[in-house]
Amino acid sequence: MADIAVAILGAGPYGLAAANYLGNAGIETRVFGKPMSSWLENMPAGMRLRSRRRSSHIADPDLALSIDDWAAATGASSVEPMPLEDFYAYGRWYQEQAVPDVENRRVEGISIATGGFTLNFDVGEPLSAKRVVVAAGISPFAYKPELFRELPGQLVSHSAHHSDLGVFSGKDVMVLGAGQSALESAALLHESGAKPTIVARTPHLRWLPPHDRPDRGARIDDALLPPTDVGGKVTGWLAAAPGGCRRLPEDIRAWVLARCTAPIGADWLRSRLEDVPVELGRTPTAIEGAGGRIAVILDDGRSLDFDHVLLCTGYRVDVRRYGFLSPDLVARLELVDGSPRLGPGLESSIPGLHFAGAPAATSFGPIMLFAVGTWYAAPAIARRITGRRQRPAHFAYRPRVGRRANHSARQDRAGVRG
Repeated sequence: MADIAVAILGAGPYGLAAANYLGNAGIETRVFGKPMSSWLENMPAGMRLRSRRRSSHIADPDLALSIDDWAAATGASSVEPMPLEDFYAYGRWYQEQAVPDVENRRVEGISIATGGFTLNFDVGEPLSAKRVVVAAGISPFAYKPELFRELPGQLVSHSAHHSDLGVFSGKDVMVLGAGQSALESAALLHESGAKPTIVARTPHLRWLPPHDRPDRGARIDDALLPPTDVGGKVTGWLAAAPGGCRRLPEDIRAWVLARCTAPIGADWLRSRLEDVPVELGRTPTAIEGAGGRIAVILDDGRSLDFDHVLLCTGYRVDVRRYGFLSPDLVARLELVDGSPRLGPGLESSIPGLHFAGAPAATSFGPIMLFAVGTWYAAPAIARRITGRRQRPAHFAYRPRVGRRANHSARQDRAGVRG
């Protein structure tokens, strides 16, 4: 059984960035997974990034693999908000440049072994690794409210289970939720010929301010917000330094996470939803399915009939739902409501086992839910593995990204930077 220094599970932004930084530090690393797969398979076509282009670059130690570099190298357009398909293309380009040897096979089991871990795959021989970085995404954590869990897929589904909402053309669809996913899904449904109705318990929809307002007040407000584009003028700056966020009292950290992830939509969706019915301040209390239709009874007693209910109810992290983690490994993990409690370098209570992306949000804050969080996570993991000092005030953002790296940015290629 072959021995490797670090195995990375997942080839999305977090897995690719971690592999890039570790490779830059001279650490033997192998990455397993289908590159950027969830961006096409678990998100409806036609969606756009809510985050601005400036905060959507995947971390790179040489500052030479930004979205701008991709556009310059491929001749791609610079449309903002950035289409999902473009971000996928950018991620694949990043992977081809920085991590060309991704192994497209599925890890089916990880167990603790002497001196590290044993990995079993769907094909091929097992491997042993001294360390494992789990960057396997959020697909297993799609949340379904209990009321809808037992209904068949032809009546109820989560937005994460669709890559094309055009399948609902001509159908009445209830969209449950009031966040970006719900609002954009409703817009896409409407534009593809479906008849969506948004239902949400919130009394009103919340919108992000537009980024292109020309007035001086807007420019001042924008300057006060963190360049990560996550959170507001207070919570956003707390979230922008994940190492410092981890040191906050648990209740304050939870408050920051809740405030930064509250349901809110991008301003550019407003005009696309003008003709979409909205039921606000309402909660489904009962359901009845008959004749291929579903009746949803709201808390005001009304019954609304639909062909389908699309759940845009977000995700609830519970790493026990990663089917590849063995029971003995899970039993030794220190968990907080399903999320691993992580220390420096995003290392769990099991030495050598790291978690990146959404599972790190409870410990390191909401920045871990966005691509901009790779700017903290990837170098932090690399520093931990190489034994370098962690910097608690390190921000999850590199303002120089988008510019070509100069000589000083390249001179220590063998080291860990960022």
